[in-house]
Amino acid sequence: MVELKALPQHIHTIKQTKLQYRERERIFVKKMAISDSDNSFTEESQTPLLEGTVAGAVDYKGNPVLRANSGGWRSASFMIGVEMAERFSYFGIACNLITYLTEQLGQSTATAAENVNAWSGTAQLLPLLGASIADSFLGRYRTVVIATLIYILGLGLLTLSAVLPSLTDYVDTSKSVSCCPKLIVILFFFSLYLVAVAQGGHKPCIQAFGADQFDGEDPEERNAKSSFFNWWFLGVCGSSAVAVLALSYIQDNLSWGLGFGIPCILMIIALVIFLLGTRTYRYCIKRDETNPFVRIGVFVAAIRNCHTTRSAIAIEEEACGTSHHSSEQFKFLNKALLSVDRHKEEGKVCTISEVEEAKAVLRLFPIWATSLVYAIVYAQHSTFFTEQGATLDRTLFPGFKIPAASLQFFISLAIVLFIPIYDLIFVPIARAFTAKPSGITMLQRIGIGMLLSATCMVVAALVEIKRLSTAKEFGLVDKPNVTIPMSVWWLVPQYVLSGIADVFTLVGLQEFFYDQVPIELRSVGIALYQSILGLGSLLSSLLVSVIEEATGGYGRYSWFSDNLNRAHLDYFYWLLAGLSVVAFGAYLYFAKSYIYNRPVNIVSL
Repeated sequence: MVELKALPQHIHTIKQTKLQYRERERIFVKKMAISDSDNSFTEESQTPLLEGTVAGAVDYKGNPVLRANSGGWRSASFMIGVEMAERFSYFGIACNLITYLTEQLGQSTATAAENVNAWSGTAQLLPLLGASIADSFLGRYRTVVIATLIYILGLGLLTLSAVLPSLTDYVDTSKSVSCCPKLIVILFFFSLYLVAVAQGGHKPCIQAFGADQFDGEDPEERNAKSSFFNWWFLGVCGSSAVAVLALSYIQDNLSWGLGFGIPCILMIIALVIFLLGTRTYRYCIKRDETNPFVRIGVFVAAIRNCHTTRSAIAIEEEACGTSHHSSEQFKFLNKALLSVDRHKEEGKVCTISEVEEAKAVLRLFPIWATSLVYAIVYAQHSTFFTEQGATLDRTLFPGFKIPAASLQFFISLAIVLFIPIYDLIFVPIARAFTAKPSGITMLQRIGIGMLLSATCMVVAALVEIKRLSTAKEFGLVDKPNVTIPMSVWWLVPQYVLSGIADVFTLVGLQEFFYDQVPIELRSVGIALYQSILGLGSLLSSLLVSVIEEATGGYGRYSWFSDNLNRAHLDYFYWLLAGLSVVAFGAYLYFAKSYIYNRPVNIVSL
């Protein structure tokens, strides 16, 4: 009864608050400024939009940007080229890093492996920090420029650390010779982690900035944006493959200084190319002047209002107009629309858009979590797949054997060959049946890749069974150093399946996390995609450690015995296949109920 008596006064208070809210919102819109320019361009100055201009974007001077003279493939091609140079540089270091640590710095294999894993994990997780800085303060354009400069500095110092040991050979003083090795090691690791820091800022921003060059509201450019992620991935894989083949040969046979110096020169060229495109880029308008992570306040406000009655929430929704625009998922967040104490906290009520964007971020978590098993499978390409290949006959022609690690080239080759098929053949055919611009939805694309990944594990398990039976047939079970008379080409199908699965899932995840996060957090969205692979690698290591402990370490009956002919990699692959199926079932459940954050895409899986 007390609640009913106070209802008229409560409604009056809500109406007053609503009017104040609208006034604040009107004033707030006038203050909107761009995030990627130092100019004081505001939303008000582009209203009404001139014919032929792009909504929500400006040029490098902060003026309304003309569609015909900016963005599109012309601008995006600059960034694809820059990313290819960055991936060439990164994989030019990563592919042969363990060799440098063991042969040049004299580290043990175990210590070198630990250092490689630590550096790789750091490099994959730092994009979360770099993206948050870009979306909160610097903007994507400036972050890319600063990160590239740090990249060049890191590669330059890395080259110096590789050249210095040869220079010290000519120094006669024993003092100089004894001091240099320790200083060189410090310099090497400092420059190595400098590259990781640079990659953390460069990786999420360059891709998000490239996708920003396409207007999602224009049908033609929306289709081009979907293709952009395909061709982006093709360029990345192509440059990575060249780096693995070319730089590893240069580093092993010519010079480590040259092997590190070439990426440094390439990054300088990449920076020049990126700056040349400045006048053609579209810079997104920042919707508010505050840190994008202020949306965390939505969750805080909802928790503080957890005891609010349903009637009060319903009245507030009606007063704010959310009853017709609010999504049905996570309706508990609508409690953030209320202030705990209106007299003391006037102006601290969350807006409708803030609540809806918080819901959009929360909806991403199940997709992120169910993709982790795919990342665990992804981590096997450079570990146990390579171990399998090392035991098989790798003779290409008499007198020449291919390195076991070079089999990873087939993943990149499959990607490079399949992406044009997907974009030019698969999508048009699918579009004819589904009437969707991209042929299939992003979630459907991710799901297909997950199924292919599970199939890859089944194939890998069957090939491993064949390898073990061949070793037993020829009496090689206790002769791990003897080559098994079985061609290494048996492994090619699992590498090819991995590459095709990546075209579906990895490209789909990139597009999904870019498209479905709030505009201000798109760099963070790309970083979230990167974090799937980073955490998946760590989970793979944890899973191997648990199985190793459960099966008696690296002993006779271990799944991961040093003698691979007595190990049971087939059991491990079957386990991963089963986990992949379970993860796909969970993914399917969440994907079918997922609601896209743009009305044009509100469809089920």
